[in-house]
Amino acid sequence: MSSWVQALVPYAEFSRVGFVNILAFRLRYFTGIITYFLNVTVYYFIWSAVYRGGISIAGYNLAQMITYVSVGWMIRSFYWNTIDQEMAYEVIEGKIAMDLIKPVSVQWMWISRAIGESAFRLGLLTLPTAVVVALVFPVQGPVSRENFLLFLVAVLGSFFLMAAINFMIGTCAIPLKSILALIRAKYWLIELLSGLLIPMSFFPDRVQKVLAWLPFEHIAYTPLQIYLGKLDRAATLRALGIQWLWVIALLWLAHLWWERAARKITIHGG
Repeated sequence: MSSWVQALVPYAEFSRVGFVNILAFRLRYFTGIITYFLNVTVYYFIWSAVYRGGISIAGYNLAQMITYVSVGWMIRSFYWNTIDQEMAYEVIEGKIAMDLIKPVSVQWMWISRAIGESAFRLGLLTLPTAVVVALVFPVQGPVSRENFLLFLVAVLGSFFLMAAINFMIGTCAIPLKSILALIRAKYWLIELLSGLLIPMSFFPDRVQKVLAWLPFEHIAYTPLQIYLGKLDRAATLRALGIQWLWVIALLWLAHLWWERAARKITIHGG
């Protein structure tokens, strides 16, 4: 047991460093509250116009859609991370060499840093944003305590899905050198296919069946479905099982991709 604890100590320190480093950007998170509030406000007026006749679309009424949008942007402030951007800059500047000589897993070093940053955002961005949004907009609470606990498990899975995807994108900086265009493409792809901008049930049936084979909908759509009680217990557990299988699969694939790319890395400089 002590050996396990000793093995985890460096990663706990990386999480602490990630938490402390972000203290230098506290103002960014205060402005982030305004940014996320504006995002929710824009979608509030858009969906209010869409649902003007008091209709129900794809199983959602206006109150549910406002809750969907509001909670969706709240959890995004937690699970989103910039592992890929930071790795890209380290590759460009040659600092990635310092990661290679550390006697730790590079993948889990980056994920641990992201954990520290997300812990900071949870307290300084996610929760304050949730309070502000809940005071201004008619956000519904979770349908039950059980749903809320399962929702939290799903949000944690969302974090690890994003971390695995971003690590794989960041690793692409080794063979490609510049991945800024790839990062932008990933950003818009995930915003759309995760279900954050629009629920997956709004897509045509054939598109839904295809997208169900991809991990993206488990980033936002699955947690929000659980929060709103759109799934019964069996369907909720099945969705969580699939989500966490994707977490394991993507973390494993990210590890293999890093091992392959790291063998061909070239560092120039003095």
